[in-house]
Amino acid sequence: MHHVLISSCLLGNPVRYDGRGVTHNDVVLARWLREGRVVSVCPEVAGGMPIPRPPAEIEPGRSAASVLAGNGRVVAVTGDDVTTPFVHGARQALAAAQTHGIRIAVLKEGSPSCGSGYVYDGHFTGRRQPGVGVTAELLREAGLYVFSEHQWAEAGAFLAQLETDDAR
Repeated sequence: MHHVLISSCLLGNPVRYDGRGVTHNDVVLARWLREGRVVSVCPEVAGGMPIPRPPAEIEPGRSAASVLAGNGRVVAVTGDDVTTPFVHGARQALAAAQTHGIRIAVLKEGSPSCGSGYVYDGHFTGRRQPGVGVTAELLREAGLYVFSEHQWAEAGAFLAQLETDDAR
């Protein structure tokens, strides 16, 4: 049985920067929970960030790849450099995935850690831009398939295909 890495906040756990969770009642997630497939992770908490914490964004003009390469930063709205806990948390998420042989993740869209399609532009104005978060980037670099919480059906279909391929 394949396990799936899921952002802890998507399970309703109050770990987001604002101390809230985001409950999803999707049938795919409900099935995975029943089947015992879910491995929950909050990279920011795993990296040592408190709950709640100031919002953070990847600095303008940089990407998650540049953060991982040491050429960019994640900065809190307070101006504090929070790159180290973000990178450490991404590595913790990858370690959890590797421990469980995980090949698929469903992560919180828009997050500077977990975003898989967009992140915020680094100016704290709420403006979105195409891009990925630090954890999503590290997981993809390691060969995991990363989906957002808006892609449960696609993630479910991908997992079913993985298991079909394994059965052959």
